[in-house]
Amino acid sequence: MKTYTYSEARQRLAALRDQARREGQVQIRRQDGSTFVLQPVVSDRSPLDVPGVRSRLRRGEVVALVREEREQSGERVLKALSDKRLQPPRARPTVKKARRRRTRPRS
Repeated sequence: MKTYTYSEARQRLAALRDQARREGQVQIRRQDGSTFVLQPVVSDRSPLDVPGVRSRLRRGEVVALVREEREQSGERVLKALSDKRLQPPRARPTVKKARRRRTRPRS
């Protein structure tokens, strides 16, 4: 585990956060010698854990509504894809390359 000084941590907080996410934790040491650990909080909840909704619809009605929405969204996706294919490709802007100057004298 890598240990950073407090000054380094302040300057590179976003990078340390990403490193802690990848590696599990990162240590930060203050000038007085105290050490702290930066680590991500692991949620035990699923993103699909949502509260239920009370409805008077029967199971068959809910299934029919879901199927209808899937069919409509599929049609929208296909239409969007076909519209993109019909459009002419966008011209990419040309960027002139700058000439590099030699920093070292020729030998």
